[in-house]
This record gives sequence, structure tokens and C-alpha cells, in this order.
Amino acid sequence: MNPKRIIIDTDPGVDDALTFLLALASPEIQLEALTTVSGNIGIEKTTRNALAVLELAHASHIPVARGCALPLVSPLHKSGEAVHGSSGIGKAVLPEPKSQPIDQHAIDYLIERILAEPQEITLFTIGPMTNLALAIRKEPRIVPALKELVMMGGAIRSGGNATPLAEFNIHADPHAAHIVFHSGIPITLIPLDATYKCLLTTADVERLNRIDSPIARFVRDATAVYMDFYKKYEGFDGCALHDPLTLAVILAPELFTFEDQHVDVDISGGVSNGNTFADFMKVSKRPANMKVALDVRGRDFIELFIERMESLSRKI
Repeated sequence: MNPKRIIIDTDPGVDDALTFLLALASPEIQLEALTTVSGNIGIEKTTRNALAVLELAHASHIPVARGCALPLVSPLHKSGEAVHGSSGIGKAVLPEPKSQPIDQHAIDYLIERILAEPQEITLFTIGPMTNLALAIRKEPRIVPALKELVMMGGAIRSGGNATPLAEFNIHADPHAAHIVFHSGIPITLIPLDATYKCLLTTADVERLNRIDSPIARFVRDATAVYMDFYKKYEGFDGCALHDPLTLAVILAPELFTFEDQHVDVDISGGVSNGNTFADFMKVSKRPANMKVALDVRGRDFIELFIERMESLSRKI
């Protein structure tokens, strides 16, 4: 079976970086490009981190296109520095990347790639969706040309992690999410309801670091600040692998419990701004616009993640 061809739109970010590594460790996936966006930290650092992590994994041949520095409408309310560290990749220190982003803006790159090969590219958005929303507005023909969209975002029955009601990626640019949700693209949503069941523990990281590898050390150092945050504020020893879980849609779809739902996002600007909600009672009479992961066998995913990282660590 041919590997699934994907582009990841991203704001790295610790769990974003782990997503790239998981993609590179997985023969079921062909990672074709990264497009960067501001989110966890500013666009300069997210773009640098994307290049540096690819270089760490000997994958500098994969193009990186720099995208949007600001949300569509709202100011950027908060950064993820408390979670991801000031560099965006925790305590990991990566050399300045030798490679550079391509000249083309991420929006134009996405449009060009998707239109060039209709129904071939699956897009994974694991940060705010500013780039994709603007690409849809600039060239609506990408909507039928995109094979599918898998997004990490939202909190459906769960509470939020940016506000009590909103998840970070959606809250960072709710207007972009609103455009994407209503675009007609086939969407699979991986919200906090599922991702918080995928907890990487210190014991997992220690197991991985029995292999002497730059990859294993990166996972340890990158997750250190992340784990400190979770221990301090959420009371557990470990960190949730929010973004890497999106790849399980390809690698192990049987781990999920999906429901087809009509999901919308609040853009009113009030206390629930950025809240994602599903019409479980079908009161709006609107058809489902996405497949939502409301549960996952979290420990099984963590085991898959560690095994793939061990495999990559033995190679690099």
C-alpha cells in the first residue's frame, strides 16, 4: 500500500516537533512539506524550529514554507511559552538550521500543491488555522481538491486549555477555524477529549533514552518544560501528546471512537470565544460537517509512539 501523502501546517511547539518525528518514523506516511504559522510562539521561532527539527532527523530535503504571523481578526491573546518554553521546544537546544524556508508564502504554497494534485494531499493542521483559512478565501478551488483535513483542535465535551471553554489552537484564531469548519472540506477533528487520554510519562521517556541517540535526547529535553507545566497545573506526571495523536488517524484508526457531528465555533468575542461545540441533540437540523474523535485508547497510542521513536533513534 502506498504511503499517505501529507503536509503538516504547524506552530512548533514541543508536541508539533514530536509529530514531525513520528511522521518521519512511520512508513505509512510520506511527509511532503511543513507550513508554519504563529501560535505557540511567534512565526520566526516556529519556522526556525520546523527547519531545525527536520535537520535533526536528517530530513532537510522536506520544504518548509513560512506562513502567517498574526490571526485573522483577534489579537494573539496568549502564547504557549509557559508550556513550550521560550524557544518553543522546551529545554532542547538545536543548532541554527543550515536550511532556509522556501521563498513562497505558506498560503500560496498550499494552494499550488493542492491544486497541482487534486485528491492526493491530506493536510494536517496542528496549530491555529490562519494559513488554511486564507488559502480557502484566496482560492476556493482548493476545497474540492484537498483529499481531507485532519486537525488537532477544540474541546467538545472536555473543558478548554486556553480558557475554561476554549482549546488553544482554536482560541488563537477562532475566525480562521470558523471559515475552515464551514468550508465543506472533509474534516476529522482530534479534540482535547481524545488527546488528554494520551499521556507520555517520565518512565516512557526514560525507556526511550536507553538508546543513545540525538532523537531520544531531543524527546527528553523537549518535553521537560512541558512535563513541569502539567505537573504544576494539572497534577499529573507526564504530558499529553496532543498533536502526534492526529497521525494515528493514518497509523492506527482503530484506536479511536469517532462520531459524525455538526461542530461549530463561537466567534462572538465573549467569555466563550473560541469554544467548539457539537450539536449532539440535532437541534439545528444541520448535517454533520466532521468526524470527531470523542475517545481513544490512549495508552495504546503512547506505546505506538514510543516504539516508533525507538526505531527512529536506532537509525539516527
